[in-house]
Amino acid sequence: MINYSLISKETEALTSDVNNLIANLSNVSALLNMELTDINWVGFYLVEGDNLVLGPFQGKPACVTIPIGRGVCGTAVSTDSIQLVKNVHEFAGHIACDSASNSELVLPIHDTSGRVVAVLDIDSPSLGRFNESDKEGIALLTPILEKLFA
Repeated sequence: MINYSLISKETEALTSDVNNLIANLSNVSALLNMELTDINWVGFYLVEGDNLVLGPFQGKPACVTIPIGRGVCGTAVSTDSIQLVKNVHEFAGHIACDSASNSELVLPIHDTSGRVVAVLDIDSPSLGRFNESDKEGIALLTPILEKLFA
């Protein structure tokens, strides 16, 4: 079982004394890649205008731009809600950056005004990889990640 409480403490320790967004997001994606099991991609997309633009990540090359409102990541922004998708092939409008990905978990990240400024995207090659425990666990990172955008 994944210890999300420990991951959140490690994330806080990695980022608390660093004032560089790219360095912090890079280390968080590396930490998650190291700690999470059965994933094939983890990283960030940053809001730029009406799009999400690829940020620091671990995994194969990915889609560079995703329109807000499209795909799982764009839907997380437009609905301002965590997206837990057990089978991405059944998600209307799914954008297949890596055909090996079958399930996905996406966490919206806000700035101090409450506006979504980024998403944390985690993909797995397994169908049904993510569950409610993963959703609740990854949500523990929200306040830590949001401090990085303050």
